[in-house]
Amino acid sequence: MLLAGLALWVAAGSQEETAATSTILAIPDNPAALAASDVQEAEVVASLPGTVDEIPAPEAEVMAPQAPQPEKLLIVDEIRAGLKDAGSRAGAHADDIAALEAFYAEHTGPALWMTSDGLSPEAQSILGEITKADEWGLDVGAFVVPPADYQPTTAEDQAATEIAIDLAILRYARYARGGRANPSALSKVMDQKATLRDPKTVLTEIMVTETPEAYLTGLHPKHEQFERLRQALLKARAGGDAKPNDVKKLLVNMERWRWMPEDLGPLHVQLNTPEYMMFVVKGGKTIHSERVVVGKPVYATPVFSADMKSIVFNPEWVVPPTIVREDLLPKLRKGSGGFFGGGNTAVLKQHGLKVAYKGKRVDPSTIDWNKVNMGAISFIQAPGPTNVLGKVKFLYPNKHIVYMHDTIKRDLLKKSVRSAGHQCPRVANPGVVAAVLLAEDKGWPKSKVDQLLAKGNNSGVALDHPIPVHTTYFTAVVDENGKVKTFNDIYGLDGKVASAVIGKSVSASAVATTAPASRGSLAATRP
Repeated sequence: MLLAGLALWVAAGSQEETAATSTILAIPDNPAALAASDVQEAEVVASLPGTVDEIPAPEAEVMAPQAPQPEKLLIVDEIRAGLKDAGSRAGAHADDIAALEAFYAEHTGPALWMTSDGLSPEAQSILGEITKADEWGLDVGAFVVPPADYQPTTAEDQAATEIAIDLAILRYARYARGGRANPSALSKVMDQKATLRDPKTVLTEIMVTETPEAYLTGLHPKHEQFERLRQALLKARAGGDAKPNDVKKLLVNMERWRWMPEDLGPLHVQLNTPEYMMFVVKGGKTIHSERVVVGKPVYATPVFSADMKSIVFNPEWVVPPTIVREDLLPKLRKGSGGFFGGGNTAVLKQHGLKVAYKGKRVDPSTIDWNKVNMGAISFIQAPGPTNVLGKVKFLYPNKHIVYMHDTIKRDLLKKSVRSAGHQCPRVANPGVVAAVLLAEDKGWPKSKVDQLLAKGNNSGVALDHPIPVHTTYFTAVVDENGKVKTFNDIYGLDGKVASAVIGKSVSASAVATTAPASRGSLAATRP
């Protein structure tokens, strides 16, 4: 039995040992062989760490007692009732309340954030992130949440706590996406709209993620310039000698990024009005930049995004409605002053303007300018050296009838403050810009663009792929070295944004090192 036991133990060790024990078990009957086998057995035993009696028995596995798991709370009825309570709804956005009512009307499972031990670990991580809202340019005071160790005892209080956390999540999601204010309502100059997440979708997604705190921070803009502004804010607050106006400048411009499209386009154009600059951006890097002239405050260049569809060489100029109404028509009706000189129809001849009535050319002397339906009248200036659009215009259709173009008033581009005339941006070296865009869009050589410029006739080129054009209003940017550069608030929009999203409670514990505006300062900071 000893040999058999040894054979079984060794068999559990290795194939070589198994072969050896197989030899041991084949015991011959004659005495000589038996003696030899006894010697072999002794050698095997001697090779083992101890005798059979010394081999320790396997220890029984000790199971650690498991901590009792918190009980899941089935309080959906109380939650539904709580959502009807005026106190729970106070200050909440109507869309968020509607989303919660719809969600819990369908939800039959346990509470999302409450257990019998209090707040769930997921709820605690959410609250922990919300308490750091200031680090993302939000105001932590805007979120009413319980402390992480709060332990409500009644079903009614548990439901109220669940609702409070839900509303904090949805408000955070709304604010992170720019929903603190409607930019278009703040100024007619800002034609933008925040891209908000559907609140019910937010709730559905955050309840299943393993990292709800990361879900919340992932709602903020992912543009590089937003993150640079955020880091500048954190650095400034760590300095301790901040000025409120500097803090406000950073916060306002962070908010503007929340109103930008999430996808700017792999190839796009950005015109930054306060900087008087335009940039062609490819893959997040500026590949070309030029000076621009923007509209003066009374004719402010609007903030909006649209797709460039075509480029026109040696364009005709159709006088826009604003200039017709404010400058041209008063002279035709014997007024004076404004964009044009002269009087009566002489102003038309002076600027080479032709008149069309319902699309057909007419003699302007036959028109009673005091009675004619001006909606049916258009004024066209032929291509040429006096055409106010110059040699090129870039068309990105929009309701503002704004487009970027050349200018015959080249002296405007030499000034440091380039705010003059009407709202259409005027760009230096438009032929070069056209060549850059058409090289990217069509693979054209510059020589082909030069030929179109030299022809002198009105030639439109449709782009194969629309190129997004973003006219922006950033009064602060951060370069790749973390240096903040600021620009004049030429249209007075910073205060409107600050009042709406910050109010008067701007902390004086943050400051940014500002620098004068410099040409091409955004060149290395394209988002």
